[in-house]
Amino acid sequence: MSGPLEPLDQAIVQELAADGRRSFTDLAERVGLSVSAVHQRVRRLEQRGVILGYTARLDGGQIGLPLTALISLTPNDPAAPDDYPQRIQHITEIESCYSVAGDESYILLVRVASPLGLEDLLRRIREAAKVSTRTTVVLSTPFEGRSPTL
Repeated sequence: MSGPLEPLDQAIVQELAADGRRSFTDLAERVGLSVSAVHQRVRRLEQRGVILGYTARLDGGQIGLPLTALISLTPNDPAAPDDYPQRIQHITEIESCYSVAGDESYILLVRVASPLGLEDLLRRIREAAKVSTRTTVVLSTPFEGRSPTL
């Protein structure tokens, strides 16, 4: 990104963060611009990489993935190349991969169907990345996926 957002772009981004399915007409009314001006600004925000995409947020329990966990990865060999994200990228249960400071190198957010599914996933991660893991199982999720406020 090339600097802070203009106030109108900030307003557009906040509206889309609240509801990514908002129509250009609705968006234009909410921010006080014409539909064509909003469309142009949204396209420019997408091209700049401010808006990374649009997704549907799914309820893990209702799609058969009720168990959420955070898995910390620590290299078995500290001298090994730091290519863990590439080694585990194919594992579809991994929702997010965060590079972190501290004892661990990465923290993964995963969703699986059961404790046995988690056990299998941990085995596959350890084999693919050659790392040790530490797992924290999520008991409940008071909130998640909130957009940053501008």
